[in-house]
Amino acid sequence: MYDRFAVKRVLVVAPLRVAATVWTSEAAEWEHLRHLTVVPVLGSLRQRLNALAQEADIYTINRENVDWLVNHYGRYWPFDMVVLDESSGFKNHLSKRFRALRRIRPWIKRLVELTGTPAPNGLMDLWSQIYLLDGGERLGKTIGGYRRRWFSPGRGNGYAVWEWNPAKDAESEIYEAISDICVSMKAEDYISLPPIIYNTIKIPLPEEARKAYKKLEKELVLAIAEDETITATSAAVLSNKLLQMASGSVYDEKGEAIEIHAAKLEALAEVVEANNNKPLLVFYWFRHDLERLQKQFPEARKLDTVKDIEDWNAGKVKMLLAHPASAGHGLNLQQGGNAIVWFSLTWSLELYQQANKRLHRSGQRNTVVVHHLVAEGTIDQAVLAALSAKKTGQDGLLAAIKAKVKEYEHG
Repeated sequence: MYDRFAVKRVLVVAPLRVAATVWTSEAAEWEHLRHLTVVPVLGSLRQRLNALAQEADIYTINRENVDWLVNHYGRYWPFDMVVLDESSGFKNHLSKRFRALRRIRPWIKRLVELTGTPAPNGLMDLWSQIYLLDGGERLGKTIGGYRRRWFSPGRGNGYAVWEWNPAKDAESEIYEAISDICVSMKAEDYISLPPIIYNTIKIPLPEEARKAYKKLEKELVLAIAEDETITATSAAVLSNKLLQMASGSVYDEKGEAIEIHAAKLEALAEVVEANNNKPLLVFYWFRHDLERLQKQFPEARKLDTVKDIEDWNAGKVKMLLAHPASAGHGLNLQQGGNAIVWFSLTWSLELYQQANKRLHRSGQRNTVVVHHLVAEGTIDQAVLAALSAKKTGQDGLLAAIKAKVKEYEHG
């Protein structure tokens, strides 16, 4: 911008909290970037318009407002450079945000994509991200052409295909096709990071809770087995119920949470004590998890605002409660602590890996410990096994549910 004058105005598209805090704070941290003005384009319509009216070098906006921004400027698109921070957020070729950027791509002189998980659910996720880079030059102009070239239809129903299987040499051929415009860098090759230790805390359920879990598991598994085809949707519904019970509470038909056991809450209290009351970053998945955690640990704070991030990094928060979907990408939390607890797990390998990287990143000085609270004899064990094997969410989920179906059908 001020060296070779290759670009004049930059737009950064990022997850909401990253757009709000990370780019401004990082620019202030680095001496060679402090002269750059970064303005977040966030909030209400008036706040966004006021931000765009300011003179700045870099404007940051959350992904959900990309469609609005494109419609706002139309043919008078002012940003000659666009950075997609966490570009896997554009992996869906049917999303409004992808279609909006595709429309104004000819007006973007330079486009850069950043991501730690470019293909979280498999190679199919790459097409739309690479298309935004090269207009379809390498992987094809359409998603249909991409599929026909490197994939074959898997499970489906008539014309509807639910699963595409990559051809034998698809991975190597795709990587070769995009190698001239992609750079893969591992942090450990360039940054000296402390070790990361993964710890599994096995939690036996109380007898009544264990019986209730097994009864519900059997009923749901046998019900799903009545269908000829187990879809990702039906498997997800079953998994959702079982994960809730493993965590200690489950929603009834009215949407009210019924507590089944407090075993994980008790185990977390033991982790707090063993950690000598040092700060803990606790990830939860269900809303009732958050409610129970806040009740059990009144001093805990939910990650919600910029102030929460600042206070955590300043050592003012002893327990920070975060949902991996909202805190899994981009946030710098490494100054506040070095211990993570997964109160309830997620099938998403992308969210799991990204969430752990909130502490295990440049600037962390201590060994990072990741604790998993795993209810014995429950679906928790299958989820952790899938994550440890680096299986994508849907693959691990379907494999686990199919294994349970076989167990009960032949048991």
